[in-house]
Amino acid sequence: MQISCCDNDYDSKSLTVEEALTRIYHDLQPISGDEQLAIRSALGRVLAEDILSRINVPPYANSAMDGYAVQGTDLPVAGQTKLTMVGTSFAGQPYSGTVQAGQCTRIFTGAVIPDGTDTIVMQEHIEKQENIITINTGNQVGQHVRPTGEDITIGQTILKSGKHLHPADIGLLASLGIPEVKVKRRLRVVFFSTGDELRAVGETLEKGQIYDSNRYSLYGVLSRLDVDIIDMGVVLDKREDVETAFLAAASCGDVIITSGGVSVGDADYVTETLQKLGKVNFWKVAMKPGKPLTFGKLKDSAFFGLPGNPVSAMVTFYQFVQPALRYMMGQTRLTTIRVPATCLSALKKHPGRVEFQRGIMATDEQNKLVVRSTGKQGSGVLSSMSQANCFIVLPRECGNVEIGDEILIEPFEGLI
Repeated sequence: MQISCCDNDYDSKSLTVEEALTRIYHDLQPISGDEQLAIRSALGRVLAEDILSRINVPPYANSAMDGYAVQGTDLPVAGQTKLTMVGTSFAGQPYSGTVQAGQCTRIFTGAVIPDGTDTIVMQEHIEKQENIITINTGNQVGQHVRPTGEDITIGQTILKSGKHLHPADIGLLASLGIPEVKVKRRLRVVFFSTGDELRAVGETLEKGQIYDSNRYSLYGVLSRLDVDIIDMGVVLDKREDVETAFLAAASCGDVIITSGGVSVGDADYVTETLQKLGKVNFWKVAMKPGKPLTFGKLKDSAFFGLPGNPVSAMVTFYQFVQPALRYMMGQTRLTTIRVPATCLSALKKHPGRVEFQRGIMATDEQNKLVVRSTGKQGSGVLSSMSQANCFIVLPRECGNVEIGDEILIEPFEGLI
């Protein structure tokens, strides 16, 4: 990777990405309030308390194979042993008797290990004539038996508070007979766009007007976070309109997200209004795209003012807003997944700030991870986000990237 001597993108007044995240986490706290939900309804929610098992899993010793349950002492040290089959243990229909020396039972996967036995011999490893089986050497005492509590024991903490519940977690809760769990209440997120030029989908565009895409992108990413969404539409670039929207949003939201109006233009009133009505923590980050990002507080609500350019809005959402929302939702695991990949495109970059270029990752003939650029990387090129499946993360100090260089990528599947 080559390091350019150009320093055009350096701005001493901008926070680094790491500094901005530190400030965000320092200024926020998880929401209070929870609710009791049936486990099916709890998918995607955040646990509000630890879950302890009330049973052993499995609740009884059972067979890991179809075969024959025998006493380990009956296994031959040399030669062969013949045993008499006295019954069968099915899954859900255990053998009720006690197996004596010289005896065995037929057993199926998942069935209870009969009293008197401690070993399973696979059906492929015996010879059978009527009710007599013949066992050869090569078996071990205790083989193919799943002991009581092999997976989970009574009193064991199986899920901790702050766990974001995935499908496997719901199945795990069901396996323990737990019908309901206590989860954090949903985070209430209010958002709106600002701009006189913005029009709703379906309206006819006049000269100088564009469709508002940011609210639709934000709705998509917020929907996948399982939060309560309040869309306030488009607010005109007028001080009084912006102030009115701010106060309305603060009255009902835990988080307020705006897009547009955070740069230094004469009609950009978002940061100005936040300074008047609330508190600005920072409003510039050394990154591309997405430098003009405003973060602060408005009454009791966290505030994020995203740039108006559609790619900048999405990049800043993923890098700052999404981890902040997850933190406020009570999630305890907020790790960003970044992995190395070989770059198949030459990339232009000046040192001075982190860049999040859009890429398409894949595997090559050797099954190694590679990535190529989507092409144009302008902050208004929303098609680059649609084509991409990852961010190419270029550190602040690096310059141009050559074909074959190893770089870090951030898969969207780790974000969305």
